[in-house]
Amino acid sequence: MSHPAPAIAVRDLRKDFGVFQAVRGVSFDVARGEIVGFLGPNGAGKTTTIKMITGLLKITSGTVRVDGLDNRTQLVQVKRKLGYMSQKFSLYPLLTARENIEFFGGISGLSPRERARHQARMEELVPAAVLRQKVQDIPPGLRQKVAMFVCLMPDPGIVLLDEPTSGVDPEARRVFWNDIYGLKKLGKTLLVSTHNLDEAEYCDRILIIHNGELVAAGAPDELLRQRRKASIEELFKDAIEEHGQD
Repeated sequence: MSHPAPAIAVRDLRKDFGVFQAVRGVSFDVARGEIVGFLGPNGAGKTTTIKMITGLLKITSGTVRVDGLDNRTQLVQVKRKLGYMSQKFSLYPLLTARENIEFFGGISGLSPRERARHQARMEELVPAAVLRQKVQDIPPGLRQKVAMFVCLMPDPGIVLLDEPTSGVDPEARRVFWNDIYGLKKLGKTLLVSTHNLDEAEYCDRILIIHNGELVAAGAPDELLRQRRKASIEELFKDAIEEHGQD
């Protein structure tokens, strides 16, 4: 029996900026319907990898396939499959939350009726007064909620979230992960990058990246057993030390 193709398949991916290698031969799969945590310190290569998957950064070498499509030769089709929320929440700070929703709905090809439906739905989730504020003036937790909403408006099957909980309080992080579980129940596939190690417990599998190289991959419980570690913090430190500091 043939197995379904992974939602994301990354093979020997590399990104060079001049003589600096930001990503060094990374390979991994993300299965359909799973939550994969992409863990690593700031500067490890998480954002660079995600931007190559989305096509925002040109690949130096290697391949990325999204839902079976090559993102170098079929990028238009790939972008229709993906939702992407960047580190900076992917919103225009000088526009109001409502204006962001209208703008991104328009460039996503949503009809005026669909955009109006999304506006009404957003008003159920966020107070109307907040939606009238410029994004730069909205508290981080609510700004995060608006950004996630905008990311999901085209109803993508595969969602890439780059450091989505950076700068928000613990309660907002908990609520956000509840939302991620909700998306998984709807059949979405999620790749979530973070440097908050405690978020690994929410994931089906984790990828640990350091200095542009993948140093560990697997289900959290499985990796803890294999390495005989009591916590994700110990596991992370062990993987980094085993890989060596450059």
